[in-house]
Amino acid sequence: MAYPEVVVDFRRDDSLPGAREVDLSEDDLVLLSELAKGVTVDRVGRRLDISGRTVRRRLRGICDRIGVATAIEAVAWAARRRLI
Repeated sequence: MAYPEVVVDFRRDDSLPGAREVDLSEDDLVLLSELAKGVTVDRVGRRLDISGRTVRRRLRGICDRIGVATAIEAVAWAARRRLI
């Protein structure tokens, strides 16, 4: 059985929904980037010199702005758009 060839294009794709509609700050992208690396929320807070609670609040705001429900979805959303 032959499988079809899968081609993945990793270039930034502004045609994806929300790519231009949402304006994430540099701090938002750093937060998402750290989470993508597997860093805990509390450790991200220490690295950014803010509390873990503030990280969670900012993350909730990011999720609300981009229209996703979880931090994992937010990281995936940003990664698909090559923002992180």
